[in-house]
Amino acid sequence: MESAIITGTGIYEIPGFEFVQKIVETDYGQALVNIGRQGDFELAFLARHGLSHTTPPHKINYRANLKALHSLGVKRILASNAVGSISRDIPPMGLALLTDFLDFTSGRALSFYDGGDSGLAHTNMDVPYCSALRKTVLALAPQFNLAVHPEAVYVATNGPRFESPAEIRMFAQLGGDLVGMTGIPEVVLARELGMHYAAIAYSINWAAGLEEEMSFVSDQMMEIRQLLAQLLVNTLKEPISLDCGCDKAVMMMQKPAH
Repeated sequence: MESAIITGTGIYEIPGFEFVQKIVETDYGQALVNIGRQGDFELAFLARHGLSHTTPPHKINYRANLKALHSLGVKRILASNAVGSISRDIPPMGLALLTDFLDFTSGRALSFYDGGDSGLAHTNMDVPYCSALRKTVLALAPQFNLAVHPEAVYVATNGPRFESPAEIRMFAQLGGDLVGMTGIPEVVLARELGMHYAAIAYSINWAAGLEEEMSFVSDQMMEIRQLLAQLLVNTLKEPISLDCGCDKAVMMMQKPAH
């Protein structure tokens, strides 16, 4: 199984698939992965918050999730992230491919390589999100009548609270386009494992302070989310040439003990 989809708020199923739940044991705990098939195409589907949205963003076991997918043989991951819009170029109900990030999380396990028996590595993040997958997403999006903004800087915050207006003003000055709570350390961990990872964000609100009152459009996005899920599947079905270097990003300083 080479392909996986990871989703966040609002996407708890993938149309056209019937999934069987599988609990995968890892060195970092258990992960619940849903396994489905369409013809010869096999897909792993993982809902970050759980299918009933019971796990807050700062308590998601990101290392178990990514290690579980890796142990199943997954090489390519497409993720979706519900976000708030900072940039006026990406309004609520808009879609954007993530191309870079600002990390304002804290207290999360950020690496598989923590030193000691875990080994030590430095990971190149000059192109955090797989360029080959991003290119394919942009090429296929018009088939689903989806307009996808080609680049966006994602600001990762801890949650579960929303950000303050002052924080949003700071993020805007730093170049942030969108703000969310689950993108980090997911992209970093995927890159540490040599996996090809790309993410599409969909905006459900203007970030704090941009409008007089924060309001959400999530209830209006059912069709968009369904089309987005289909775009993710079709992108992963494409025979993509993965010559992007994602699997060569890790500079190993000390190998893990096992």
